[in-house]
Amino acid sequence: MVNAGQIHELMEVKGADGKHVGTVEGMEGDKIQLASGGMIHTIGLDSVEEVAGDVVKLKQTAEEATKSWH
Repeated sequence: MVNAGQIHELMEVKGADGKHVGTVEGMEGDKIQLASGGMIHTIGLDSVEEVAGDVVKLKQTAEEATKSWH
């Protein structure tokens, strides 16, 4: 599991398909707060596959990660 300390503000969040999901605004417990489409959304830390450089890569595709937002 990814350590929450690895994730910081302004990191890009991408789906497993490499598509942009949002930008990290901060952490709230075990949830990532991210900006996408002018709104703030949350994604559980357990959805993160890896952190590489300044990119948070999710286990699911961008479409799967954001479908409940619409």
